Amino acid sequence: MSFANGGESQPDPTTPPAAARPYLTQYEQQGAWVVAVHNAFDGHFVSLLASALHDAAATHATVVVDAARMTFADSSVLNALLTFHHGHRLRVARPAPQFQRVLALTGADQVLDIRPTVQDAIAP
Repeated sequence: MSFANGGESQPDPTTPPAAARPYLTQYEQQGAWVVAVHNAFDGHFVSLLASALHDAAATHATVVVDAARMTFADSSVLNALLTFHHGHRLRVARPAPQFQRVLALTGADQVLDIRPTVQDAIAP
């Protein structure tokens, strides 16, 4: 197969790149469950996050949301985190700048336990 640009393939402009779709990665680290949020989350995808948080709480006392790669979060995401926070040990690690601004503007940074790193978030 040859390419007009010297051998490199170009993405199909009609198909959104997979990296643009929201997704979660999850793993256990030192007894805590980490839910890493990738890309933009809004009301269409918030149930994915809410389910992951509740599933994690069933087996782990501490649940950490790694928000370093969250490029967008609307009020539904903030509501899901605040709702889950009541009754569970939730920590938010490394919020991306956009999300950090949302947390500060709404005062949620005074309610949620925000940590600078995942390692800080899993510490007792």
